[in-house]
Amino acid sequence: MRVKDVKKVVLAYSGGLDTSVILKWLQTTYRCEVVTFTADLGQGEELGPAREKALLLGIKPENIYMDDLRETFVKDFVFPMFRANALYEGMYLLGTSIARPLIAQRQIEIAEAVGADAVAHGATGKGNDQVRFELSYYALKPDIKIIAPWREWELTSRTKLIEFAEQHQIPIAKDKRGEAPFSVDANLLHSSSEGKILEEPWDAPDEMVWQRTISPMDAKDEVTEITIEFEHGDAVGINGERLSPATLLTKLNALGKENGIGRLDLVENRFVGMKSRGCYETPGGTILYVAHRAMESITLDREAAHLKDSLMPRYAEVIYNGFWFSPERRMLQALIDESQKSVTGTVRLKLYKGNTIVTGRQSPNSLYSMKHVTFEDDQGAYDQFDAQGFIKLNALRLRLGAMAGRRGGAL
Repeated sequence: MRVKDVKKVVLAYSGGLDTSVILKWLQTTYRCEVVTFTADLGQGEELGPAREKALLLGIKPENIYMDDLRETFVKDFVFPMFRANALYEGMYLLGTSIARPLIAQRQIEIAEAVGADAVAHGATGKGNDQVRFELSYYALKPDIKIIAPWREWELTSRTKLIEFAEQHQIPIAKDKRGEAPFSVDANLLHSSSEGKILEEPWDAPDEMVWQRTISPMDAKDEVTEITIEFEHGDAVGINGERLSPATLLTKLNALGKENGIGRLDLVENRFVGMKSRGCYETPGGTILYVAHRAMESITLDREAAHLKDSLMPRYAEVIYNGFWFSPERRMLQALIDESQKSVTGTVRLKLYKGNTIVTGRQSPNSLYSMKHVTFEDDQGAYDQFDAQGFIKLNALRLRLGAMAGRRGGAL
């Protein structure tokens, strides 16, 4: 992109070293007006310092946007994803992936409001986030210009970033001098740690890596029993108390933390082609995932549940790869949401030393029929003789194969 082509850019800005350097780099390289946007997604950090640093770097007060998006994040992004029981590669609850489309969406809204012709992000050229941000930008505003400094500049190391910061009088937190032990990304759903001391997959993560949970071995030696109430697939309350989406997830996070729940050490396949190792903590999300599956177990029809489960890996991959605003995600979401109309009721759980144990579930829409399943006299509810024809019909192809001399059935 030619430098003169950009007049005003909206930067996804955290106030940390990387995005502060990017802010000044945009000013000195593109010589354009910069608008900063900082999203509160429940990362647990004060946003005030980001505003102060932006002002110090010459950003006009009216060009500093700081939005509390916690409720929107959980209600419109996390909850729809959890209705699908989405796990990437069977394990990862997609905490970073699901935050990027919301940040991108708000950036585009701000760009349109202030008349900006470009947006910028701080994702590197090796990771998935660059893809997630930019696919979202293009889906929402096809003609937007995108600046990705890590793919353009020559500041290819932490040392060079610090030198640039010192040259331009950008304040640097003391713990940022020298090599950081690992990088952290956090929001209300999870915390992820990657890089540096975590890059060797054989080396166990140091306890300091874990940001949101205590070790299961150090968790209290007593059971915490809770109930979670659901309506149409979404959690709406804990222990009978109705809560907003963000408040509910915050409370589950606290319960998960004190019981050592939600740690994951994973080597995953990035969309860009390489494998990476990450340490993820999703305390409240792990509890919610287990509870939601338990709620579905008594409210979903067998074939509907199995179809939904068969589509889940594809849905999770769509989100992981950054296609939240794609037609395929909307199509899958419509199917998933249709399945959740009856997923209403209460799940009881015990939390203990890293474990989330389901001990009960009930629903006004339950498909569980005790009179059909009982080992006692069912008083004619189920005729066991019917099973004979059912089995023989299912065995027909196997019998025909065996008659033809193909043991184990026809191929």
